[in-house]
Amino acid sequence: MFELFHDLSLGASASLLLALFFVLAYEFINGFHDTANAVATVIYTKAMPANLAVVASGIFNFFGVMLGGLGVAYAIVHLLPVELILNVGSGHGLVMVFALLASAILWNFGTWYVGLPASSSHTLIGSILGVGIAHSLMNGIPLNQGINTGKAIDIMLSLLISPTVGFLVAGGMLLVLRRYASNTRLHFTPEERKNFDGKKRPPFWTRFTLIASAMGVSFAHGSNDGQKGIGLLMLVLIGLAPTQFVLDLTNTPYQIERTRAAAVQMGEFYERHAALLNEHVKPPRKAGIVLPEAFACEAETTLPAIALLQQRLDGLKGYADLHVDDRRQVRRLILCLDNTAKKVAALPGLPSTDKADLNKLRKDLVVPTEYAPQWAIVLIALALGLGTMVGWKRIVLTVGEKIGKTGMTYAQGASAQITASLAIGIASFTGMPVSTTHVLSSAVAGTMVANRSGLQGSTVRSILLAWVFTLPATILLSGGLFWLATKFI
Repeated sequence: MFELFHDLSLGASASLLLALFFVLAYEFINGFHDTANAVATVIYTKAMPANLAVVASGIFNFFGVMLGGLGVAYAIVHLLPVELILNVGSGHGLVMVFALLASAILWNFGTWYVGLPASSSHTLIGSILGVGIAHSLMNGIPLNQGINTGKAIDIMLSLLISPTVGFLVAGGMLLVLRRYASNTRLHFTPEERKNFDGKKRPPFWTRFTLIASAMGVSFAHGSNDGQKGIGLLMLVLIGLAPTQFVLDLTNTPYQIERTRAAAVQMGEFYERHAALLNEHVKPPRKAGIVLPEAFACEAETTLPAIALLQQRLDGLKGYADLHVDDRRQVRRLILCLDNTAKKVAALPGLPSTDKADLNKLRKDLVVPTEYAPQWAIVLIALALGLGTMVGWKRIVLTVGEKIGKTGMTYAQGASAQITASLAIGIASFTGMPVSTTHVLSSAVAGTMVANRSGLQGSTVRSILLAWVFTLPATILLSGGLFWLATKFI
């Protein structure tokens, strides 16, 4: 970890420490903001004591981050305009990181303070889109080039669909339980069971299901939301300590050869489909493979970039053998080639088998750029896990008492949590960011409707307003901070 400060000046080291603090603060707030959703049902159904539930949730969040992979992390990062990612070490690039982090922290903390289950995923995505849009407007770049609109649409669809799925699936699960297990204590609230047989806790297997599903939500939350923090942390490391982190210095000669071979095969792929790809991949304007130091990811640079990357990696045993400027150039080449490949893979006229081949080549190509050191993953896991253990009461109160008009039954708690853990887990596996807050809140609402308990209109309106306003508010906040800060650099 101490390689962070290798060759850094005192000022650069201070900037790096501040940026790391911002990232870890965001993840800590995310812990007590979002993970309260994971323990709300298990607390209010008396399946676990509150303090034990929170500690257990923090532990499962920790392991969710550790074992969750990096698919969501880089799905979030690639929302940023490629030019900002390429120049993340520049003044504008670093201002971008600080602006989006400040925006996400302010909105998350504010909504937590008033006890509103707003989405940390919406918050972060809105903050990223805000700096991308501001960058476009300030530089006269079309919005569809200033932000990754395809990735943004995919993510927004997942954020829109997942609460709907949570509402319907949890409600449907409760209806099945009411039909086939209607004469059991499963449908009691803790108070109703106390009046029935003097006990508040759920029956053994119901309690086991509630605890297991709550820990499943916590693990899934860690694997999904924790990755977003990892992606932000990597942006900071690449920008402020490029000597060590612009490429994965642990890549073996075999991995380097995979990246080189992927680039070569991409070139051959483009040549085979030259007629179809003439708008995305064009022959170079002049012979040779010399590119300007800060070339843009344009159609004319694709084939020269492939040739230059092949030249840089040919016979290379380790990225540490490259000068830091050459490492930056290799990263730039890879990001540009990956950006072109994503556009090509989305073309409607390309056969599905060719798209699959191109996506496989992309995975090999980005091995040295889409990574995270183990200590960085541990830091994010600790921040999220510890955040889970504090500040949870405000959101738990909203989810447990203020969504439905009546108390939560054991069946409702289990249905909501099983639905949320499965939905978030599947999203993490497929690399799509979803909102733990909205999935769980919608699932609870779905069980209340299915149980004919009714919803508290004021709470539902507040949650819906937060869902509607989080994106525009964070877009304006991060974009405004980015614009303001660039006036002083």
